[in-house]
Amino acid sequence: MRSLRSLALLGLYVGAQVVALILAAPFKSAGLASTSNPNNPTDPLYIIVLIVIVPLPIIYLATRKGGPAFLRALILTGISASLFITLQAALALVVPPPFFLGNSAAGLLADWSVPLAGSIAVTFLLALAIEPQWYVVDLVGFVAAGSLTALLGISFGILPTFILLLALMVYDAIAVYGTKHMITLADVVTEMKVPILLVMPASRGFDYTTSGSLKDQQAKPREEREAMFMGLGDIVIPGTLVVSAFISLPSRAIALGIGGNLLAAVGALLGSLVGYALLIRLVNKGNAQAGLPFLNGGALAGYAVTYLLVFHNPTLGLQLHL
Repeated sequence: MRSLRSLALLGLYVGAQVVALILAAPFKSAGLASTSNPNNPTDPLYIIVLIVIVPLPIIYLATRKGGPAFLRALILTGISASLFITLQAALALVVPPPFFLGNSAAGLLADWSVPLAGSIAVTFLLALAIEPQWYVVDLVGFVAAGSLTALLGISFGILPTFILLLALMVYDAIAVYGTKHMITLADVVTEMKVPILLVMPASRGFDYTTSGSLKDQQAKPREEREAMFMGLGDIVIPGTLVVSAFISLPSRAIALGIGGNLLAAVGALLGSLVGYALLIRLVNKGNAQAGLPFLNGGALAGYAVTYLLVFHNPTLGLQLHL
C-alpha cells in the first residue's frame, strides 16, 4: 500500500512538471516573469530569504490565540489570489479572445478568461474553507504547483536557478535534520488543512479533516499511518530547473527532431526522479526526511549529465549576466 501511495505522489510530482512545461512559453509571452533579467544571479536571493524567514512568524502565530485561524485565512486568500492570476493567463490561451461591448472607444472590454478564472479560484477557496478533504487539498496544490513552477522557471535563467536549488537543498537539510523547525511547520500546516502539503491516504475513506497533525501520524507505528505527505516546495523548487532549461537553452533539434532545451529539461526531471526514489526509500523507513537534498540534487545531476551529452559544453549554460 505504501508503494501505491508513493507512486500516486510521484504521479502528482511528474504531472505538475508537465503542466509547468506546457504553461512556460505562454506565461513568458504574457509577460508573467517576475524579473526583467532572468540571468541576474542576485534575484534568487529574494526567494531564498523569503523561504527562510516566512516559516518563523507562521510557527510563532500558530501558538497564539486565534493565530491558526488567522494564518489559515491568510494562506487560503493568498493561494486563491495567485491562482486567479495564473488561471486567467492559462485560460486566455483557450477561451475566445477579449472583445468590446459597444464600440472600441467607449465600450467595455469583455474578457471571458477573467470571470472563468475568478469562478474557479473562488470555488477552490470555498472548497478549502468548507470541506478541506485530501483530494481538494491535492487538486488545489497540484494546480498551484504547476503554475508556480512555470512562473519561477521563466523568471530565472540557468545560473540563478542553480543558486536557488543549491541554497535551498542546504537550507532544507538544516531545517529538517538540524533545527527541525521545518517539521514543526509541516505539523502546523497539516493542522490547518491548507494546500502547502500534498496528501496521499492509505484508503479511499480517509478523512483528512479529522486526521490530526503530522506529529499524530508520526507517533503511530509505520504500518498504521494513514497518509503520506509531500511539501509543495518539493515539487516547485526542482521543477524550476526543468522549466528554466526548457525556456533558457537553445531549442535547435538535436535528436529525432527534439530540441536540446527539451532534452535538458527531461534530463533534469529524470534526475529528480532518481532522487525521489532514494527519498521514498528513506521515508518508508518511518522518519521525516528533507526532500530537497534528494530532489534538487538529482535534478542538478540529471541536468548536468544531459547538458554535457547534448551540447558538449562544460559551462553547463551557467554564463553570468548582470
